[in-house]
Amino acid sequence: MSRSVIQKSLAGPQYDAWLGYLSGDYSRQGASIKAAPAWAERIYAIENHKVISTALGELTQGLEKLFGVKAKTVTAANQADEQALNAPGVWIGTWSENPFVAQAFSESERAAVQGEGYVIREDEEQGRLWVGAETPQGALYATFHLLRELVLDQGRSSETDPSAKKWSYITEQPRNALRMINQWDNVDGSIERGYAGESIFYENGEFTRDIGRIRDYARLLASTGINAISINNVNVHQRETLFLTERFLSDVARVASEFRDYGIRLFLSANYASPMEIGGLLTADPLDEQVREWWNIQTAKVYAAIPDFGGYLIKADSENRPGPFTYNRDHADGANMLAEALRPFGGLVIWRCFVYNCKQDWRDRSTDRARAAYDHFKPLDGRFADNVILQIKNGPMDFQVREAVSPLFGAMEKTNQVLEFQITQEYTGQQRHLCYLIPQWKVVLDFDTYAKGQGSEVKRIADGSLYNRPHSGFAAVSNIGADACWTGHPLAQANLYGYGRLAWNPELSSEEIADEWVRLTFGHDEEVVGQISGMLLNSLDIYENYTAPLGVGWMVNPDHHYGPNVDGYEYSKWGTYHFADCHGIGVDRTVKSGTGYALQYHRENAERYESVETCPDELLLFFHHVPYTHVLHSGKTVIQHIYDTHFLGAEQAEVLAETWRKLEGKVDPEIFEKVASRQEDQAEHAKEWRDMINTYFYRKSGIEDEQGRTIY
Repeated sequence: MSRSVIQKSLAGPQYDAWLGYLSGDYSRQGASIKAAPAWAERIYAIENHKVISTALGELTQGLEKLFGVKAKTVTAANQADEQALNAPGVWIGTWSENPFVAQAFSESERAAVQGEGYVIREDEEQGRLWVGAETPQGALYATFHLLRELVLDQGRSSETDPSAKKWSYITEQPRNALRMINQWDNVDGSIERGYAGESIFYENGEFTRDIGRIRDYARLLASTGINAISINNVNVHQRETLFLTERFLSDVARVASEFRDYGIRLFLSANYASPMEIGGLLTADPLDEQVREWWNIQTAKVYAAIPDFGGYLIKADSENRPGPFTYNRDHADGANMLAEALRPFGGLVIWRCFVYNCKQDWRDRSTDRARAAYDHFKPLDGRFADNVILQIKNGPMDFQVREAVSPLFGAMEKTNQVLEFQITQEYTGQQRHLCYLIPQWKVVLDFDTYAKGQGSEVKRIADGSLYNRPHSGFAAVSNIGADACWTGHPLAQANLYGYGRLAWNPELSSEEIADEWVRLTFGHDEEVVGQISGMLLNSLDIYENYTAPLGVGWMVNPDHHYGPNVDGYEYSKWGTYHFADCHGIGVDRTVKSGTGYALQYHRENAERYESVETCPDELLLFFHHVPYTHVLHSGKTVIQHIYDTHFLGAEQAEVLAETWRKLEGKVDPEIFEKVASRQEDQAEHAKEWRDMINTYFYRKSGIEDEQGRTIY
């Protein structure tokens, strides 16, 4: 199928996501009809660079959708003479390659932004707009920022509105150097923890020929500031191991080219045992000279095909993946071997810290999965090469709706670190339930580790500023697939959009991001904006209410992780227990009587979590085993909290469905029907959660609900 046919079949508001620029039939509702600015008629982009060409194309297309103006473009320096400096138009480019742009900004303005930062300034009187950056990537991000502000401006009531003309002067610098997406796609077309259809990258054991959809995905990512992507599952299977070889390198290079045009560097998840599986060696020992030489040679071949290749993402010695432990080596030995191979090319090793014993005995109360990452990696601080980055999950368990922040943040002063989130909703409703994750991520980012005293928040470790590390940032597991709306649930697009915006600027609020996304996607009808924003902002609390209580986590069906099953993992090897009996519930992670996990935090947090009196209610069962009659800070007992929240959560899920039904006729019909169906299913499924959780704990505790509601 040709790209044009594919694009036509996918055209529409679902596929456009937040880049529709109010072009849908419903998105103009509530928008001000504003004339095109004088500068919108001509664009000067005279640099010969692919990313600048991309920015020019995006700006031209966006202005046409917004204002109906097809801008004339000037792309050659010999056409852009001094007279053009005084004519209306947009000038876009970099300081070093576009002297017209450079002289439009003062030395101090240019010095204020580096790398991917940018400055935008409008001269309204002269009808000119200047978009300048140090790099072409900065100019592209500036273009998307400008278009975003122009869309948002359509919802501002008048020129007297204090928020109007926000885009007339903009200066931006990303807070995080690495802003990465991890695809968990497999070459057979499946996606591990994928809830939005098959892979857009692969089908039937080969790379897809639909390169247009991959390019459109690059657009979506770049529009939010993403600058890196790994395109295959961290659980690297036999066929994906061949991605490093001539068999697939031309295909990888073809995909890399599409992302390169949008300023995004491509990484590959690599199989640690590659020297054995495809190299013919008898070992993968990181200290073996033959193994090191194999990685050096193979890495050079990768860079010959992809000169700007980002590097390797590695999952090793976890959940049955091979790694250096087999050879009595440690993670620093393994990572540094790969770092050596990548260093001549400026490549990075991103080494995941999701390492734990997945074969533990449930009878053993002393072994604690939550301790594992810290216990493995803390002793290695200072031993990793400078081009190694540890990728640390936001919590010590596995992307639960509520868990403690990983104590590894704040524990490794001499090591590069990247914060890992999960956009795909593995444990938060799998994109069948509405669950806006930005508030959860904000809690993590704002968590104070006290590593260097008060003010040592996780966001300062992630951006590298606390320890002045050369490499740092964000990574997250993608939530997209081949579904027409990319994310299965149309409202789940907000999580992908919000991740990119938060990676660029962690100071943005959940409310700001929600408002932006709704207006960009649905337009400016205030009822639509208010109702959908409200649904998003309430959804995380609602989901938590009817699922696992007070930070205990899990309680899901094994393997596929969807739906309630309180004891699903209770007698398993995976170490995800709640220890409920007839007296109480929770995991004792205290130093005094439990696993000692609480001591992995710096003193201020360790003391807070150690004491049942000071431990926050929302994490009580994560840190303590308490009686059902224990009284929370809220004044309720644990058992009554369980009953009340689960009844409330089911009611709230029904309200979500009712709220959406009120928007019929105000949003695109296809989106309306798709979301309506998802919300109806969520409301029904929330009842299932309510009844199974409440019944389990009623039978376990024998304690009646104070309000006498039906518990089976």
